Amino acid sequence: MPNTDATDLASSVGANLPFLRRYARALTGNQDTGDRYAAATLEAILADSQPFDAGENLKVALFRAFHLVWSSAGAPVGDADSKLSASAQNHMSKLTPNSREALLLHAVEGFSKDEIETIMSLDPGEGDDLVTIARREMLDAISGKVMIIEDEAIIALDLSAIVEEVGHKVTGIARTRTEAVELAGRERPDLILADIQLADNSSGIDAVNDILAQFDDLPVIFITAFPERLLTGTRPEPAFLITKPFSEEQVRSAVSQAMFFSSTETLAA
Repeated sequence: MPNTDATDLASSVGANLPFLRRYARALTGNQDTGDRYAAATLEAILADSQPFDAGENLKVALFRAFHLVWSSAGAPVGDADSKLSASAQNHMSKLTPNSREALLLHAVEGFSKDEIETIMSLDPGEGDDLVTIARREMLDAISGKVMIIEDEAIIALDLSAIVEEVGHKVTGIARTRTEAVELAGRERPDLILADIQLADNSSGIDAVNDILAQFDDLPVIFITAFPERLLTGTRPEPAFLITKPFSEEQVRSAVSQAMFFSSTETLAA
């Protein structure tokens, strides 16, 4: 491969790596496990970059390479580090094979059904079927209480409507770090949806950390216009991250995924 081509490939892979790592973490349920397979994917690409040389869409090729590596290892998830995660992994084993991967690729990463079939080596039409199955299985699995941290009223109302539409209860909407901590203290949520930048220039991340200091095992979904600023490899990193502007499907999928991975039973009503 000419040096210019190699430089272009490295640049493209580097630009898409944060999103591959996001996908790998959500897929495996464990940051260390996800990063390990993302790193193994890069090693595989260094050893053989043929799919990229062939002119395939670079992001599709990167995710396809990851799937080949991850699938060849038996599609593992991370070691459970709590009772909740152990229960969630047990429930995941009962899902329709490949459905969760297809849903993440489509709803969170934005791949088309055709691209999903390429990434996962599926038959034509199978990607659409798997996304439909996954959405139904995830939504039917659990319901719970969701707290929203968002300072823009219209966005907060949109999030609230989406969350309630899929069967969850919204405990309230907080616009600042202080409001968020107080709201969580009044009614413990099962899930937090948090914007990064809040109305008083406080940080949604700081608000979440304050809340997590009080409650263990709360799943969190961060919402940001600049996901690459959080997906840097510096700990801690969010397992679930929605990019602004978001779609209803992205929110539904992320909420269902986060809820599902945190518990296998109906959460507190």
